[in-house]
Amino acid sequence: MQRSAGRSVFSILLIIAGATVMALAYSLFLIPHNIVPGGAGGIGIILNHFFQTPVGLAIVIINIPLFVVAVRVLGKSYGVKSVLGIIISSALIDLFDYVLPLERATDNPILACIFGGLLLGAGLGLVFRGGGSTGGSDIVGQVINRYSNLSTGTAMLLVDACVISAAGISFRNFELALYGFLSLYLQTRAVDLVLEGISYTRAMFIISDSAPSISRAITGTMNRGVTLLHGRGGHTGRPRQIVFTVMSKREVIRAREVARAIDPKAFIIVTDVYDVLGEGFRPRT
Repeated sequence: MQRSAGRSVFSILLIIAGATVMALAYSLFLIPHNIVPGGAGGIGIILNHFFQTPVGLAIVIINIPLFVVAVRVLGKSYGVKSVLGIIISSALIDLFDYVLPLERATDNPILACIFGGLLLGAGLGLVFRGGGSTGGSDIVGQVINRYSNLSTGTAMLLVDACVISAAGISFRNFELALYGFLSLYLQTRAVDLVLEGISYTRAMFIISDSAPSISRAITGTMNRGVTLLHGRGGHTGRPRQIVFTVMSKREVIRAREVARAIDPKAFIIVTDVYDVLGEGFRPRT
């Protein structure tokens, strides 16, 4: 019970922290330069430019019908945490704009685009890690996915692209649309970084007729654990052994040299690993 309560409190704190970072991104960088990052926030910036509508208020108004549709179409998965993320981020945006107004962090639109996108993405990532949502294009993306063959990510990208393009047309400034697309890209990269972290290890698959020898060499010379997997060639139908091992980035080159020295024709695959639990590795916190 206490552990469950602690997790709930931690999730709420993540959502609050993420909403705060998002609000700072809007107030310090995006709104002062009319850089539209897509989604409900982007529409809010457009409305703010032409009608002086508070961006946070506009985000809430836009999300009300979207939230109703989401509950009806997607079920009650959009619960309290999602409402919390939308309300807190919207309230803080208007707080930093009207109650405790913050000066723009830079007069350079390129810097505003870069840091605004990164901050916004970092905030979104924290909200997502807390199990919350900020509504907008992610709701529309999931609804479109339900009734079409488009993936949620592709649908969200299309929605954001339409919002950013509409901003460029509305402002009659093609450069602002370009800034918006750059900000959107940086935003998605920052979200991925917060959710997945930086890859600090690599996994290596080695397919070779000399798999046992390569396995012993890696274990003996590099002191790395190795697992031998059993496979079968799709074309030849021959049984093959596959060496599987996980190591740091710096060790990959050495392991590749060890494998090539034993079997120059070995088929080697190296891929990113974002988390490893087990002896010899530090788990993510």
